[in-house]
Amino acid sequence: MAEPGGGPSVTVSDVQQLVRRKDEIEAQIKACYELLEGQKGVGMHEPLVDAEGFPRADIDLYQVRTARHNIICLQNDHKAVMKQVEEALHKLHAREKEKHAKDEAEALAEAMSQNQSLPQAFAKVNAVTPGSPASISGLQVDDEIVEFGSVNVNNFQNLQNIAMVVQHSEGRPLSVTVIRGGRRVHVGLTPKRWAGKGLLG
Repeated sequence: MAEPGGGPSVTVSDVQQLVRRKDEIEAQIKACYELLEGQKGVGMHEPLVDAEGFPRADIDLYQVRTARHNIICLQNDHKAVMKQVEEALHKLHAREKEKHAKDEAEALAEAMSQNQSLPQAFAKVNAVTPGSPASISGLQVDDEIVEFGSVNVNNFQNLQNIAMVVQHSEGRPLSVTVIRGGRRVHVGLTPKRWAGKGLLG
């Protein structure tokens, strides 16, 4: 996969690898400074000649020169790696942001299409008696009924239609479809006599 910027995709392990490289360089720089420290505390800028202009005899000139040279090279490498780490992190965050935005857009599109594909309800459940056939089937208050057996929004005239279906279906399971929380839910409802009024409750 390619980045929007045209470069190759950056992974978390790429960043970890760069950070490991940075740590290695820092350890090498530290080792070089320690070597200089060991040479009578010669740093990066102390003169390597004595007062008379002769090479100092109290230090290993070759080691000091090599250490100084290595420090300069390593510091350049360190700067380059830090820039790479920064760029890699930037790309990684940009991709996360892009992915997040895409996920949100997809979720929104899915919610929109679901809303469009939800059928129209013709009745709403405003009460369910505990222990009744309706309650046992899982019907809930505020469920919007879109299909009740053979009754749907196209042939529903009044609640008498539902009462007829219930009477004809006593003891037989009815397929009921409701909209609950923006989703279509199917409930199997069997109208039957119980302790309370009616066949549903």
